[in-house]
Amino acid sequence: MLRIGIVAGEKSGDLIAADLIRALKSQFPGVVIEGIAGTEMRKAGCRAIFDCEKLAVMGFTEVIKRLPELLSIRRQILHYFIENPPDIFIGVDAPDFNLALERKLKKHAIKTVHYVSPSVWAWRQYRVKKIAKSVDKMLTLFPFEATFYQQHQVPVKYVGHPLADQIPLQCDTAAAREILAVPQGKRVIGLLPGSRFSEVSQLLELMLACADHVSQTEKNVFFIIPAATPQLKTYIEERVANRQNNISLKILDGQARVIMQAADVLLLASGTAALEAMLYKKPMIVTYKLSAISYWISKKLAAVSKVSLPNHLDKSEPVPEYLQDQATVGMVGPALLELFTNREEQRDMCKNFLLYHQQLKCNASEQAAIEIKNMLNSVISFPLEKNQ
Repeated sequence: MLRIGIVAGEKSGDLIAADLIRALKSQFPGVVIEGIAGTEMRKAGCRAIFDCEKLAVMGFTEVIKRLPELLSIRRQILHYFIENPPDIFIGVDAPDFNLALERKLKKHAIKTVHYVSPSVWAWRQYRVKKIAKSVDKMLTLFPFEATFYQQHQVPVKYVGHPLADQIPLQCDTAAAREILAVPQGKRVIGLLPGSRFSEVSQLLELMLACADHVSQTEKNVFFIIPAATPQLKTYIEERVANRQNNISLKILDGQARVIMQAADVLLLASGTAALEAMLYKKPMIVTYKLSAISYWISKKLAAVSKVSLPNHLDKSEPVPEYLQDQATVGMVGPALLELFTNREEQRDMCKNFLLYHQQLKCNASEQAAIEIKNMLNSVISFPLEKNQ
């Protein structure tokens, strides 16, 4: 019986791994898949030895606090897979946990695949040497990642991005506005300051000040902010209530993707949101601020000057970025107003975004499953059940 080991971390890894599990079960009926799994992976048919929420740790302090538990989980899952070796092991994201696990499993002659590359191409590039010792194959979501690994002689396959498969090439802006009860005739700017308190506390005041700047000229604009948690919603509401300016603004519980679809333009924190906004073909400006020490460290370790993913898909770098010292209302406010009023710039940006979406839309889960099947064919002597 074919056995596959798998470990994913956090909600995003759980979703990506669940799609991959469904694709693998289509390739290999009767396969046993087990490891560290979340709710969606279990629904897809994975046996959970540990819950992947245990790996969902953010921030240096929290990692230190949870380190004994995390190391214990890794020792236990390593021991389990050595005692019950799978035909192949797949680490999905969670690079700090998975790459060390993959390296040890590889030493025990277990084939290893890593799905979702760490941002080694962007910063801490020295990690590529450890990656080469850890994985038999890297499966990447972006084409420029595959190019980087090829340059460093790491076996790699670009498979596309699952989000590009899930999000339609054309979004329904009118339906999204109806869901959010946007006032009739208003144009919409989405303000997305992030999903963590550290991000929101750094960027919210800037975004609200930029909204004030736009509203001084444009009277027919409606602003919407998603709050990732009830605590963040309270924080945002308090900050909005303390402001003098009376802009037309709505704060919602979550629904960031619906807000993206409803918007004419977005001002957002750097991160996955920029990729989602690109896939929804929404003109955007990206901003971000860190503490002075964190920014200094990140600049020392960074190998790229741009941070948003759309700017790594095209050398023309279509998305304006305002980071750290440039993240001021004096710079971002006029840029937001210009983008909001310049329909030609919006069209050009959206045209590029459609091309990027088409490039990333590759049936990623199926492509990843086929690549894993090819690797299994090289180590298993009997014919596999499907699509021979």
